[in-house]
Amino acid sequence: MYVYTMERTQIYLSEVEAKVLTLLARRTGRTRSQLIREAIEATYVDQRSAAAVEAALVETSGAWRRARRTTGAAWVEQRRRGRLSRLHGGG
Repeated sequence: MYVYTMERTQIYLSEVEAKVLTLLARRTGRTRSQLIREAIEATYVDQRSAAAVEAALVETSGAWRRARRTTGAAWVEQRRRGRLSRLHGGG
């Protein structure tokens, strides 16, 4: 499962690097972009922290929906102990 957005970037490759990527892409059925992303991830991305972020997203997905018993405004009012109503002339 991938949870990210893409950002477009431009890089310069030597002729040899471009040929190697093209040949590998044809041989594996992947795109050059995909090969570059995989190489960056394998080299620079800490897999433990990436897995921790993914686990946290999965674990907390829908948490507000399950826990919510009041409206957002009522929740804020409870936390601010009447401050909202005082600001709006209610007390």
